[in-house]
Amino acid sequence: MGGEELEFIHEAFASNYIAPVGPMVDAFEKEFAEKIGVSHTLALSSGTAAIHLALHNLGIGPGDEVFASTLTFIGSVSPITYLGATPVFIDSDMETWNMSPDLLEKDLLSCAEKKKMPKAVLPTDLYGQCADLDRIIEICSTHNIPVIVDSAEALGARYKGRHAGTGAKAAIFSFNGNKIITTSGGGMLVSDDKDFIEHARFLSTQARDLYPHYEHSEIGYNYRMSNIVAAIGRGQLRILDERVKAKRAIFAYYQKELADIPGIKFMPEVSYGRCTRWLTVILVEPGEFGSDRDVIRMALEEENIEARPVWKPMHLQPVFNSKLKSEKSENKQDPQKKYFARAVGGSVAEELFNKGLCLPSGTALRKKDLDRIISVILKCGD
Repeated sequence: MGGEELEFIHEAFASNYIAPVGPMVDAFEKEFAEKIGVSHTLALSSGTAAIHLALHNLGIGPGDEVFASTLTFIGSVSPITYLGATPVFIDSDMETWNMSPDLLEKDLLSCAEKKKMPKAVLPTDLYGQCADLDRIIEICSTHNIPVIVDSAEALGARYKGRHAGTGAKAAIFSFNGNKIITTSGGGMLVSDDKDFIEHARFLSTQARDLYPHYEHSEIGYNYRMSNIVAAIGRGQLRILDERVKAKRAIFAYYQKELADIPGIKFMPEVSYGRCTRWLTVILVEPGEFGSDRDVIRMALEEENIEARPVWKPMHLQPVFNSKLKSEKSENKQDPQKKYFARAVGGSVAEELFNKGLCLPSGTALRKKDLDRIISVILKCGD
């Protein structure tokens, strides 16, 4: 926490607004819009809820397809299935680790020939680095396909001088406990389209129509952010720039100490933007380094230091992969539904998953903590 959060919480308690909606929510939405340079915002209970409402607003339903990044967290794509639609997973490119515009363009041309187009494209800004949004939008606009950007991991990142997520039909952000700023839990849906946000707002409060009694012409959701959570968000927003600076400094220190070690490479930063380095991520080439990613991870674990593999690609997840049917899933009484999805490419994301390791990146880390982590890594290559 930065210090001002508790002051805003006290103010919220003093106003007696505790439950969802309230002056803190209104202020948080306004300040967030000003911070990232977007016209309209909607504070919600999670980033996943924001994706769900965005897709719902586009009228996506059973039989529809949504193209999404395969190298991402499952919360980015699970809302597609909430609506009965089917995800199609697009591989990454090595330059950005994000959705490959080349593969996207090629597959959309194939879809056009088959007269079966996706209803939306949902790229993820991975680990604080923006996807090549302008190119993705240009490709999709040829086919009149809206783009919703999952910028949950990229608050504070820049793309061609503007904030992550801006320029698309809509974007979402997350304030989960592990994000660059946190409200303990929460998310934000943003757009320059006022009607888009206002309809999402309507849906997020159980879709209550404007009557003195409770009347509903649509099915809605209980997705609004609480006034207390928004109070934390207002305090956190004030230290966003400091958090980005600290994250980038942590990355720079790791890079300085490890860049010359054979077999260790870092997630690249593309020329069109500034990555927040939400997480510092390395690739380990076993033949050059002397051991693999999991040897390093377990060595860190033995020292009570947590590190994690890169996201496992969505096209490899059992819930989406028809090739991974188990004996249990063949059982007709198995209650677990499988959402068998198509993948476009996949080898790049698989390589990043097999070799990638996310290092401790919390902004509370001190130099001696980083030195301790680095020393464990170096011993694994001896």
